[in-house]
Amino acid sequence: MSDLCEVIITAPDSGWLLDFTRRLVDERLCAAAHNFTPVTSVYPWAGAVHQRQEGRASLHTRVDLVPATVRLAEHRHPYQVPSISTRPINNGNPTYLQWIRDETTPVGCGRRGRGVGFMMLCQFCTRLSVSREV
Repeated sequence: MSDLCEVIITAPDSGWLLDFTRRLVDERLCAAAHNFTPVTSVYPWAGAVHQRQEGRASLHTRVDLVPATVRLAEHRHPYQVPSISTRPINNGNPTYLQWIRDETTPVGCGRRGRGVGFMMLCQFCTRLSVSREV
C-alpha cells in the first residue's frame, strides 16, 4: 500500500475552500492543493435531490495525515457531513512523490507546521488539537 494519497474535498463556497486548503498547506497537512471551481454536484440530502455549484480541491499528502485533515474539516467545514475521500497515489514522478513526503509532517515527528496556530500537533504527537484562536 502506498504511503501517499490524493484527498478530494468539496465545499459550497470556493473561497472558503481555497482558504481552508491554503491553511492545510501552511500546516504541512498536505504538500499541494489544486482547487477547481465551479463543479456541479448532484446529491440526495434530507429527502430531496439537490444540484448546486461547489468548489472541489485535490490534495496531495501522506495517508497517515488524512485523519487529521478529516478531523479539522469536521470542526471547520460549513457542511454537516463534509465530502472527503481519498485515492491512493501508486505511481508517478519519483521526485514529485518524494517532494510530497518532504513537504508534509508525518504523524509522530514532533514538528509543528509552518502556520500560525491553525492547528498544532501536541508535544508527543499523540493527538490533534484544534486551536480555538482562529
